[in-house]
Amino acid sequence: MAVLQENHRRYDLHEELEKALNRVDFFRIFHTLALRFGFGHFGILQLGNENDACMLSSRLVLHDLPSGLTEEYDKRHRFGDSFVYRALHVSNISSVWRAEDSTLGSGQGLLSQLGFELLLCVPVNAATTGARYAVLFLGDGEDIEQAEHYELCYSAASAFDYFYRATLANKAGMGLTPRETEILKWISHGKTASEIALIVSVSEHTVNSHTATILKKLDVVNRTQMVAKAIREQIIQ
Repeated sequence: MAVLQENHRRYDLHEELEKALNRVDFFRIFHTLALRFGFGHFGILQLGNENDACMLSSRLVLHDLPSGLTEEYDKRHRFGDSFVYRALHVSNISSVWRAEDSTLGSGQGLLSQLGFELLLCVPVNAATTGARYAVLFLGDGEDIEQAEHYELCYSAASAFDYFYRATLANKAGMGLTPRETEILKWISHGKTASEIALIVSVSEHTVNSHTATILKKLDVVNRTQMVAKAIREQIIQ
């Protein structure tokens, strides 16, 4: 993992983040952050495309929510239809939600459906790919004060940056080479093998060979599945 500059402040999290190596370490860090600021749980959410009919359980890359909660939610609701999910796609400002907020719809909002009273959303980005995520803190406490809000947002962004570089970045790309990623991008644009061969200045046979390798690496059986999975995993936009 690349060494950060000295002027990247981590404050209280400095030692923990420098020592964190795996998902268990970061689970402990985010869980501790949640409790420190009066929240019961956390979740790290991969946003994806705004119009995806996504499920909450498939979007959470790390969380400490009660076992089975997200699966039960997905049986009854579509996370992609929630006001919170849509709001995260139109603003990078952190937001605080309460279950009684009129914008969520009385009894119909994400918080009521999950059984929590308070939600803090901290939008974050992967520095290397620009992929969008959000760190969520959920609980039943009182509204968070301004100073604590600022501190938690900064701590969450710092922890996510380490988490992404230490764990999520290893998954990003699914092992594709830059040339394979380039060919995948042109396939997603509807280009044929012969057209791609002209664009990237290789033979059509080479394009087909790369395509076969991409299919194998992504563990899919055709181009449609290949493009869908690449977009879902944010290998391509």
